[in-house]
Amino acid sequence: MIKLLKNLALFRGIKEEEIDVLLKCINATIQDFDKNQAIIRSAEKISKLGIVLAGQAHIVQIDFWGNQSILTNLKEGDTFGETYACVSQNEIGVSVIAIEKTRILFLDVNKILKVCSKVCIFHHILLQNLLEEIAKKNIILNQKISLLSKKTIRDRILAYLSIEAIKQGTKIIEISFNRQQLADYLGADRSALSAELSRMQKDGLISYYKNTFKLLKN
Repeated sequence: MIKLLKNLALFRGIKEEEIDVLLKCINATIQDFDKNQAIIRSAEKISKLGIVLAGQAHIVQIDFWGNQSILTNLKEGDTFGETYACVSQNEIGVSVIAIEKTRILFLDVNKILKVCSKVCIFHHILLQNLLEEIAKKNIILNQKISLLSKKTIRDRILAYLSIEAIKQGTKIIEISFNRQQLADYLGADRSALSAELSRMQKDGLISYYKNTFKLLKN
């Protein structure tokens, strides 16, 4: 676990031997979740951020009628819940659902924000890294808002694939969603999404097989 954590942005600048001390200082706990089990439920008040140690999860928004929209896919090393944990009196507006057996490390944000009596230098570094992570999440949220503002399914697909191609640094990309999950993420009907993907392939914009996509035009 320590080897995974030392490579995460949240622990950047903190030595491996310091991480174990730090985890005890901030009351870190580990919890396992089964497939489809809720890690966090909407309307909860949380005071801990989570880090995916193994498995995958989705951050989802579910409306009154049970319609689900996937906001983010979480994989090993990803963090979640930072913003709501920093404002622990606010109810979280989303749910986090494990999509396979998943192990989560929880960190008490109150312990991070209130520097301990030992005034450890690595505690200050962790706090700085946490603020940077929250800022990055806000940028990603703005990208998602921009993506969903596109009027057509084709424009949303192209915007999403463009973001992934830039992130992965290649025109041949692997996405983490199946078709239903991609439809939920893009706010589209699955049948309409599949039909549009087929048309885009015929138009020479993309080619794809399962979760592998190739962008054919600059």
